Amino acid sequence: MCGIAGVFDPARATNEDDLRAVAAAMADTLAHRGPDDHDTWVDAAEGIAFGHRRLAIIDLSPTGRQPMTSADGRYTVAYNGELYNHRELRAELVKLGARLRGSSDTEVLVESIAAWGIERALGRCNGMFAFALWDRSTRQLVLARDRLGEKPLFHATVDGRFVFASEPRAFDALRGWSPALDRRAAVLYLHLGFVPHPWSILAGVRQLPPGTTVTVAASGTLRVGEPEPYWSLAETVRSGIGRRLNQSIAAADDVDELDALLTDAVRRRLVADVPVGAFLSGGIDSSTVAALARQAGPVRTFTVRIPDAGLDESADAARVAAHLGTDHTTVELATADALATVTRLPATYGEPFGDPSAIPTSLVCRAAREHVTVCLSGDGGDEIFAGYNRHVLGRAVWTRARHVPRPARHAAAWLLRRAPARWDRVARSVPGLGTKLRDPAGKAAKLATLLGAEDPAGWWTALAGLWSAEHAADGAGAGTASPPVDLLTGPLPPFADPVEELVWRDTAIVLPDDMLLKVDRASMAVSLEARVPLLDHRVVELAWRLPLAAKIRDGRGKAILRDVLARYVPPAITERPKTGFDPPLGAWLRGPLRAWADDLLDPHPLDALGILPSAMVRAAWHEHLAGRADRTYDLWPLLSLQAWKEQRCPTAW
Repeated sequence: MCGIAGVFDPARATNEDDLRAVAAAMADTLAHRGPDDHDTWVDAAEGIAFGHRRLAIIDLSPTGRQPMTSADGRYTVAYNGELYNHRELRAELVKLGARLRGSSDTEVLVESIAAWGIERALGRCNGMFAFALWDRSTRQLVLARDRLGEKPLFHATVDGRFVFASEPRAFDALRGWSPALDRRAAVLYLHLGFVPHPWSILAGVRQLPPGTTVTVAASGTLRVGEPEPYWSLAETVRSGIGRRLNQSIAAADDVDELDALLTDAVRRRLVADVPVGAFLSGGIDSSTVAALARQAGPVRTFTVRIPDAGLDESADAARVAAHLGTDHTTVELATADALATVTRLPATYGEPFGDPSAIPTSLVCRAAREHVTVCLSGDGGDEIFAGYNRHVLGRAVWTRARHVPRPARHAAAWLLRRAPARWDRVARSVPGLGTKLRDPAGKAAKLATLLGAEDPAGWWTALAGLWSAEHAADGAGAGTASPPVDLLTGPLPPFADPVEELVWRDTAIVLPDDMLLKVDRASMAVSLEARVPLLDHRVVELAWRLPLAAKIRDGRGKAILRDVLARYVPPAITERPKTGFDPPLGAWLRGPLRAWADDLLDPHPLDALGILPSAMVRAAWHEHLAGRADRTYDLWPLLSLQAWKEQRCPTAW
């Protein structure tokens, strides 16, 4: 795992020393992603330079050093990622006569491209990656990103030069770089809690979408092509639906196939020349990954507990670990450790990020890094196997809402939005419900917005969006709860059930830009490589060949994944109500974080931001402080944006 950066000057007006200095300076801002080695590569005649920071995982010797040039001299690559099938590809290359110098997957990647071309090579790669490739023959630069978006890649044009990097903080090293807020992206961010691709929070900076390449050429002037897909989630969904058998549940053969695929995916992700472990919460996803890793041999597992903050999954994780026989470590932390992490988040993420689970994710990554360099994660299960509450409960709510006349739905929505504290009191008055149902007022507001939705796209937006009852002040989204731009384009796959559209949107939007970004930044901040077996593209393709009933059964999601796990861990150990991984931010904002938050929500910086009316924000803040409603999930993204602005980008607007 690594950090990559580079610059392409089509005018060829930058000399070799300056090109090298720029590439090195950009890469050095990413030292946390690669503390083990660093190097640069320059072709001054073409105006191109790559910088690389290395976290050595496969082939720790100098033969794994990057940037790396193919044996025929045509291609040079700066690569961040892992190819899990590099051994098979290596064997094929050797049969073709290739003479490989080392054992790194980087060399396999660049020689595969030399042998088969970039599109065919990408189609054969099983891995997570983002890379830049210079083709000396065509004099073109190609950027590529893995299918599901596990690894990030950003690019921009600055003073006529094309620049790219694993994180946008690398652009701070550029002379002439003047970061400015992308207001449209900021509206999207405040609506979702994260910035969806292809946008970034900075004007002129874009993320390469998952599963695509972009080609940059120059013949005097810079020409940046549009992203071209080499793998498409929408096409995968369409193909999977088209290949479904006439079945209403998961057949035994389906469970066998998923078990075999996951077993292979986990085994491939255990290959490393450094210590490997696995995160373990005791839930379905992480327990499945840990169970299959244990089948391959001894494995270390890690859980973090912060008991006085209510973050304690240690008992569940310990039961699973004891049954599997893993070498288990529970790291106990104090609330002070979590609170200290809050102030480090802008530096950790390098951009605003509004998902509160970034806090415990950062803590568990830091704890694991003290013992291992690679850790397997259970991320992706909710998106691939319909595990969110909105998937499980959605069909019943949607079906019933569609049969209610629109005026009645709007009246019901109005009532649900009235006096939000009432719903908290109602929940507390029902024995047991107050402890099981988190944020009753917020869920009532979600239901109110859902009642106003007219199609599954609006339904997803109502369920996934924030500030659902209020709107952006600049007119970009005024008068609607929908984001100001279409997040997905192209024809919809032929969904057999509206819930499948929710699953698809969560996989296409939430997974890469929230869940995977969270894990990437938290792990790489401490030089830890996180690998995600559930997102092996073969598993994703199988999941879409299965009917929805194979994923949702008896009022629970991830049914077929539970069937696989039951082969290794008794359900009595792992079955528990679905819980989030969020700290008690609502209480912290009323307590130890109150002064910090109050400063960030001062009307002056809010008015300077100019997206949400300061009066509306302050009203929500006072409502939260008074305990009349829990506005944590509305306020936290805004607080994260303001904190990022102060720490990371004071001149962004």
